[in-house]
Amino acid sequence: MPVENGVRASSLDARWTKSRHSNATGNCVEAAALPGGYVALRNSRDPDGPALVYTPEEITAFLAGVKDGEFDHLL
Repeated sequence: MPVENGVRASSLDARWTKSRHSNATGNCVEAAALPGGYVALRNSRDPDGPALVYTPEEITAFLAGVKDGEFDHLL
C-alpha cells in the first residue's frame, strides 16, 4: 500500500472530490485517487484528519455493493 491508513489527509498530494449530492455545509465524505489504483476517503468536516486508504479490490467491492443496494438499510 503506498499510503498508510490514518495518515493526515491534508498531507496527501491528492485531488479530493465530493458528491454533487453533498449539502452546502460540507457534511460529506471526500474521495481521492492515489497511485496504483488506491482510493483515500476523508471526512470533509475534518480535512486535516485521518484518511482511510483502500485497495483497488476493496473499493471495487464496496462500490458494487452500493450500486446493488446492499447498504440502503443504513439510511
